[in-house]
Amino acid sequence: MREAKVGQAFSSQDSENQDLSDEMLDFHVPGSVPHALPPGQAKLIPAGSDLILQMHYTPNGKPAKDRSRLGLIFAKEPPTERVYTLPVINHDFVIPPGTPDYKVDAQMIVQDNTKLVSMNPHMHLRGKAFEFRAVYPTGEKQILLRVPNYSFAWQLQYYPKEQLALPKGTRIELSAWFDNSANNPANPDPAKEVHWGDQSWDEMMVGTLDLTLPAAGDPMNLLRPKAMAQAGGPKERTETSPHEKTARAQSQ
Repeated sequence: MREAKVGQAFSSQDSENQDLSDEMLDFHVPGSVPHALPPGQAKLIPAGSDLILQMHYTPNGKPAKDRSRLGLIFAKEPPTERVYTLPVINHDFVIPPGTPDYKVDAQMIVQDNTKLVSMNPHMHLRGKAFEFRAVYPTGEKQILLRVPNYSFAWQLQYYPKEQLALPKGTRIELSAWFDNSANNPANPDPAKEVHWGDQSWDEMMVGTLDLTLPAAGDPMNLLRPKAMAQAGGPKERTETSPHEKTARAQSQ
């Protein structure tokens, strides 16, 4: 990473051990708005950090200029809590051609007491619906968020009315549904078998959680021991990030 030049574009494959997801500061997708936190909570940017903008481009055969800008508002007082953004990901899926209601699941287990600040479901043009659920250590179940009519053009950040306490051992379950049929007007190609990919005609299954921890806490405490349930399924990619390794589950 240190050999990368400031302001010069590079590929994540340019360095063997490079990881662009050590910690996600924030993200912008169609329909999103600036992310704001209440007083006393903040994201942490350690001194000496590299700030990396990962862009997903679609070439159209014409030269273009990137006009992206990043704006940060710093806390006026030392925060009491740090907010950590955790993407829960499943990229081991294959959506058959013409399938109108294909389901993909993922889950993670919270390994320390925390609070849920916000949630964001992310899919592409075949995304149909998304759901977040909590299964508490007591066995009680709760639907945290249900998006029955997902729109790629309006990928909103969802905030509970009050930040929700998640005790240690809570299992977060995510389900996504995809419409790869001709009845989906946004479908690029109903005859295509669809896999994970960066382009909008590919698909993604990502549920992002914003969780709290003490200001001086270690975010990895939310994930240790290894918070992943994977039995069988395809072998992990060699470029899988720490987030994906610790917070990904197999399709059911």
